[in-house]
Amino acid sequence: MITAGVDLAAQPERTAVATIKWAAGRAVIEDVARPADDKVILQAVERADKTGIDCPFSWPAAFVSFVTSHHAGHVSIRADEPGSRRNLTTRRTDIFVHEQLGLTPLSVSADRIAHVALRCAVLLTKLQAARGPVDRPGSGPVAEVYPAASPRSWGIDHHGCKQQTKTDALGRLVGHLLDEAPWLDCTTHEQAIRRSHDIFDAVIAAMTVRAAALGQTLPPTEDDMAAARAEGWIIIPDKPIAALL
Repeated sequence: MITAGVDLAAQPERTAVATIKWAAGRAVIEDVARPADDKVILQAVERADKTGIDCPFSWPAAFVSFVTSHHAGHVSIRADEPGSRRNLTTRRTDIFVHEQLGLTPLSVSADRIAHVALRCAVLLTKLQAARGPVDRPGSGPVAEVYPAASPRSWGIDHHGCKQQTKTDALGRLVGHLLDEAPWLDCTTHEQAIRRSHDIFDAVIAAMTVRAAALGQTLPPTEDDMAAARAEGWIIIPDKPIAALL
């Protein structure tokens, strides 16, 4: 099996892609790329059995309705009642991640990640043209991932690492990952991974969709499925990292 991970940014210069080949008792990081334009990403998706993309796949349904109503001049004054704005800025999957892991994903409708989501929307359209409809809950060839969530679920705390200014912070994180997954062969690309958060997150994304391919992630409940189909769904591993083999 081959999996790919994409740490998507608004521009190719900050976008990274990683590809992992899985075999009995071993996983080899075969390729990493940064920068990565849409052509590089689409080539990685085409080669992989499954690809994880670090970006919201869509916006909160309530936000879409709010903007549509605003354009038509029919916004309800109830939209400013206490708590109502949370529905405009938070997807159901964001709430689920917080409930499970205590992490709060960036709001796709009220944070700078919206710029990335605009690129992702175009990218998903290109993928749909090439490979058929994109399943936003993640059962198809691509799935939405959150690189801070997967390490947390595997016992590797990724939270806050990007805010550290010391150059060895990422190195410690990579070291922790390799301690927990000694079967991960990153020899060829280890220095690149240790130098770039973007490449590291792409590797985590590729590992996360391996869990999804093996049925080792938390799917939407029946009550959440409608929201997942419209808004996207962050896949979270629910088994130890060793189970990826």
